[in-house]
Amino acid sequence: MSSELKDVLKQKGVVFGTNETIAKLKQGKVKKVLVASNCPKDVKESLEYYAKIAGASVVQLDVPDKEIGLLSKKPFGVSVLSC
Repeated sequence: MSSELKDVLKQKGVVFGTNETIAKLKQGKVKKVLVASNCPKDVKESLEYYAKIAGASVVQLDVPDKEIGLLSKKPFGVSVLSC
């Protein structure tokens, strides 16, 4: 597991999901976006666009969404999370 993912999961106020992350990016409340290795290309491009406007960084993880879901103790795959 990457150190960035560990750091984000330890923080409070972690946002899970594409729609929630984009909403927070539009509000300027996100500094870092983490994207699963198997996240769809169009979703990643959309996140990169909004992150650029918000001044946030986008990190491509080497971990698939199912594994991120397990690590974050969610009963579903997590393709996008942010803080």
